[in-house]
Amino acid sequence: MTLRILVLSLCLSALGLAETGNPIMPGADPDVALIDGKFWLYATRGKGGENFLAFESRDLTRWKEHGPILDFKDIPWIAEDGRSSHGPWAPCIFEDGKRFYFYYSVGPQDPAHPSRIGVAVGRSPKGPFKDSGKALITGGKDFEAIDPMVFKDPKSGKFFLYAGGSAASVMKIFELNSDLVSVKREIRTQNPEYFTEGVFIDYHDGLYHLTYSHGNYRDASYSVHYSTGKTPKGPWKYQGVLLKSDEHHKGPGHHSIFPDGQGGWLIAYHRWNNRTGDGPFQGRREIAIDRIEYGKNGLLQSVQMTDAGVKLDP
Repeated sequence: MTLRILVLSLCLSALGLAETGNPIMPGADPDVALIDGKFWLYATRGKGGENFLAFESRDLTRWKEHGPILDFKDIPWIAEDGRSSHGPWAPCIFEDGKRFYFYYSVGPQDPAHPSRIGVAVGRSPKGPFKDSGKALITGGKDFEAIDPMVFKDPKSGKFFLYAGGSAASVMKIFELNSDLVSVKREIRTQNPEYFTEGVFIDYHDGLYHLTYSHGNYRDASYSVHYSTGKTPKGPWKYQGVLLKSDEHHKGPGHHSIFPDGQGGWLIAYHRWNNRTGDGPFQGRREIAIDRIEYGKNGLLQSVQMTDAGVKLDP
């Protein structure tokens, strides 16, 4: 009996159905949301082309793959720049009412081909998603339009999109119209200290908590930094580093923060596992999830990376 259970366990592990701990899967730039009791993960990770997948889990241990949920070959405006290939990067999911809005990056950026952010709409977090028909935001020499993060301000009810990438290391904020597929205006803001890319924002105990990546994602300098503001547009007060390389895990970053459904908070991020030195590293990045906490002072506390990951209460 013991041998049969062991064989079954090994088979399930090979299928990716019973893996536990960190990393949870290959990929980068994870956006995780808790929707109707399930965790939904979206990342820079496709399947046989320029596309996106969705991953569903109830326990952060077993993940079910859906998709592709959106494919660049089905979106005519993406190819209008004349580039032969594009990077489907850094997606973000946002729920409003009974609709789900899937924001995504179209890279890379160079002087002749600016990066862009698109948005597609669906009625389920597993898709399918239908594109809005045009780019929502287009980059330029002073701004790389990637890494979207959409946030509804609990005070004003307004919708804001935060974005910006390493080509310029500038963060911009845009107020969205109520349709969530068009821009109302750009909001002037101060660039947070040490900003490179991958911004995320949340509101907690009267403060707006702005977290973002700094450094080069290919090496050990990549890390998550932290600022706070009294409004969703700043000004921003720098609070330090939340997540940085350790002895065996390098370049952690491009994260999202989400509730665990049991009163706690979690952070999903990518990292280079089992690496030494400062890089640059080659191969694939992998996604990890660890706990993050607000301290007695109301501020987020630094995160310790683990191999054990997160285990939820039954």
